[in-house]
Amino acid sequence: MSVRWLVDGMNVIGTRPDAWWKDRDAAMLRLVNALERWAAEGGEDVTVVFERAPSPPIRSTVIEVAHAPRPKANAADDEIIRRLRADPAPASVRVVTSDRWLADRAFGEGATVEGAEMFRARLDEEQRWS
Repeated sequence: MSVRWLVDGMNVIGTRPDAWWKDRDAAMLRLVNALERWAAEGGEDVTVVFERAPSPPIRSTVIEVAHAPRPKANAADDEIIRRLRADPAPASVRVVTSDRWLADRAFGEGATVEGAEMFRARLDEEQRWS
């Protein structure tokens, strides 16, 4: 069974203090670009979820770029859980987050979890050698 990835976007962005907070939309675009390269190289099925829609919107033909219906605290977490509950095979989903509450809920829905820091290192390492 192949793994499908549900990525808590701002958690992964927040793993590096690279001044991302000065331009969140640019940081979102950088993450989507990195995820596209990683997904294309490895044939990965990736959905990145943000708490709000990027502005301007980010479109991708390689990964799904999603956001919560209404921006608020933990909105991306709620959207990730909503997607897991609607998934016919949540055991094939790996959630990427540094949020303990979301990780516990994802485990409860049958998904596996990878920490945002570890995932960011995976992205960085694979792109460094490609």
